[in-house]
Amino acid sequence: MSRLTKLPKAGEAAWEPVPAEKRLAGLPQTRTWVHYDNPAARLSAGEWEATAGKWRIAYAEWEYVLVISGRCVITGDDGTSITAGPGDSFVIEPGFTGTWEVSEPMRKHWVIRE
Repeated sequence: MSRLTKLPKAGEAAWEPVPAEKRLAGLPQTRTWVHYDNPAARLSAGEWEATAGKWRIAYAEWEYVLVISGRCVITGDDGTSITAGPGDSFVIEPGFTGTWEVSEPMRKHWVIRE
């Protein structure tokens, strides 16, 4: 088995609304492309896109994010906040709870460790 994997470019993916019970503002929709999945290593990577809006989030996993386009603000229930735009990156740790707000439709690359 090769230890080098070229990831595919994003193809078509269906838009899905953020569930009503999580929505705080707007009618945000998201779509996700999984380009790499290694269940044995509990590791996956891909792209994600979202329209404007705000919703509740709760993380059980670790996630690295690199914003490709658009703008967002991630705010923790403890008041900490990150504002991110193109070229910015950040990590969300397991146990994080708060909100995700997209102010300009955005796209990100992500890597998740379960």
